[in-house]
Amino acid sequence: MPIRDVPIREVPIREVPIRVGLIGVGWGSVVQTPAFRMAPPFEVAALCSRREESVRAAGQNLGIDDVSTDWRAFVQRDDLDVISICTPVDLHHEQAMAAIAAGKHVLVEKPVGLDARQTGEMLAAAEQAGVAHAVCFEGRWEPSRLKIWEMVRAGHLGQPYMAMARSGGDFWHPTRGLQSEWMYKRDQGGGYLMGMGSHDLDYVCAMFGEPEAVCADVRTTVTERARPDGSVVDVDADDTSLLLMRMQNGMIVSVITTAVAFQRNFRAFEAYGSEGSLTMDGLLMGGEAVEVISGSITQDHALVVPSSDRKPASGIEPPKRRAAGAIVSLALMLEDWLPALSGQPTIAPTLADGHRVARIVDAARRSSDGAGWVTL
Repeated sequence: MPIRDVPIREVPIREVPIRVGLIGVGWGSVVQTPAFRMAPPFEVAALCSRREESVRAAGQNLGIDDVSTDWRAFVQRDDLDVISICTPVDLHHEQAMAAIAAGKHVLVEKPVGLDARQTGEMLAAAEQAGVAHAVCFEGRWEPSRLKIWEMVRAGHLGQPYMAMARSGGDFWHPTRGLQSEWMYKRDQGGGYLMGMGSHDLDYVCAMFGEPEAVCADVRTTVTERARPDGSVVDVDADDTSLLLMRMQNGMIVSVITTAVAFQRNFRAFEAYGSEGSLTMDGLLMGGEAVEVISGSITQDHALVVPSSDRKPASGIEPPKRRAAGAIVSLALMLEDWLPALSGQPTIAPTLADGHRVARIVDAARRSSDGAGWVTL
């Protein structure tokens, strides 16, 4: 199929609003709420957070009067169709399981859970309850990545041989200030393999299928961070990782992630196959479309292919902020998830995809601890 003929599925728009209750008002306020607003008939109807001052401030900023601090009662509400979970990772399992038990469709921020045991339980519960479920791997819908995904599905690579994904920034470099302290704790779901590398792991698996085995080095390079008051945060979550994966289709994939790349901000991808190649090199959360370089056995040399120009069907523009690219990507993902709420097929990532990433991360950690190649 020629590149320009790759179909984009038409998005069905329901007239009845799909009422969303959002738990967690950090990323939920900055990215999720504007993304839902760009993807009708989703409608963020209510907010919930542990801190009353935070949820009230978020509600006032977003124009949402319905706010709560009791998430257990929140997920039981009859007037909410979808529960979106944007809380710290160590809360995801309990909150998702409660929402599923209440019969709610669920959207869960990544990382989905602390480990594959938790994510497996969440997936099994959702499947048994018959609710729609999705995970925020919206990176698939970044313009350059969406174009590559479409071209791979169209057979541009032929038989895929290998792929490489890498992403990085200087978020944990000693010259940068502290992030939220839970991010430095492995038992609270911190670390950049889960927090950032998970997007790359999901992306390569979405295109190339299931991994067969994993070999990895997962490291905590900077083991202490100073607080403004001079006290120290002990760090045991990872800031740098290198994974090799043998895929069931016979190819090999590498995924490199780092949060200590001084004055750097990057996200890059390369894939090579029997009939072609695809590469892109851009900024992490850069917000701008990145050119895709396409090689083909039918061409004398590589060509520049414009990134996807797909926009949300609503025509609603995102807020003008640094996270605008993530907002648009998530809005597109929500459009593609919408059929699932009516029991139809979807290409949006589900808890099954989140569980697969958790299994890879668990295997990578075992490998790094000395197990060598770990079979999945």
